[in-house]
Amino acid sequence: MSWSIKVPASTSNLGAGFDSIGLALNLYLHLSVVPADKWKFVAKSDCLQGIPEGTENLVYQIAKIVADRFHYPYLPACRVEMTSDIPLARGLGSSATATIAGIELANQILGLHLTEEEKLQVATDIEGHPDNVAPALMGGCVIGHYDQEVNWIKIPVEGVTFLAVIPSYELKTEDARAVLPKEFTYERSVHASSVANVSVAAICMKDWPLLGKMMKKDLFHQPYRKGLVPDYEMIQSFLETEAYGVFLSGAGPTMIAIVEPERVEQHLELWQEKFPQFDWLPLQVENEGVQTTSVGSVST
Repeated sequence: MSWSIKVPASTSNLGAGFDSIGLALNLYLHLSVVPADKWKFVAKSDCLQGIPEGTENLVYQIAKIVADRFHYPYLPACRVEMTSDIPLARGLGSSATATIAGIELANQILGLHLTEEEKLQVATDIEGHPDNVAPALMGGCVIGHYDQEVNWIKIPVEGVTFLAVIPSYELKTEDARAVLPKEFTYERSVHASSVANVSVAAICMKDWPLLGKMMKKDLFHQPYRKGLVPDYEMIQSFLETEAYGVFLSGAGPTMIAIVEPERVEQHLELWQEKFPQFDWLPLQVENEGVQTTSVGSVST
């Protein structure tokens, strides 16, 4: 039997939703999997060139973790062709897609029949927080909390464009985490939490202007990380009258503007001409999450 596994990209935090809010986007990692004599990972996209080709590949490593967790001593070998249009190390969830792909790969080749909740628990145990893996698995916008177990709510999102402005440089997550404060005062924690609370309510109500206002008030990560993204304030200022709001996608350096689809259609070409040093990708929310196709059947 062979399989095709499709995992969406994701963005996280959306301002003050640090490590707890994420949404899936319509960029994808595709795996084409067939049985083989030995493990072989084949990069079919430019952005994947140089990835490990054997059992040191991250997708295999995740699949092996799943096998060990469910007491399977052996993973039958496969040839895995990988294609992706998700930029690496840009804050668009490329590692989370690999995590979900590895979990789904093990689920299929071992016949585990894991539930969505079980997959999310495994993924969050591996990643340490649900913000990217949850939407990559389930699609839509997912608001989650993790403390040994995962509690979450999924919210479908439609009718708005998430315009990714992608610099040419990378920003490693560990570098972005290194600039964060170790602790907050009680007063500052309450203030930051109230911003996050209103942000969640705004997402639930599809009140994008209010979410944009809250993004500017974030105290959890953007004030510290924007110094690592020298273009952030320029793009935020440039798009201030065009977008509902602008936020750092995950750890950055990608910046995402929430914009009316019609406005993107009208102005995207002009924005690209003004700032050709960035990739401008108008993205939509993927509400379906991971999709797996096997011979004769489709499952999600």
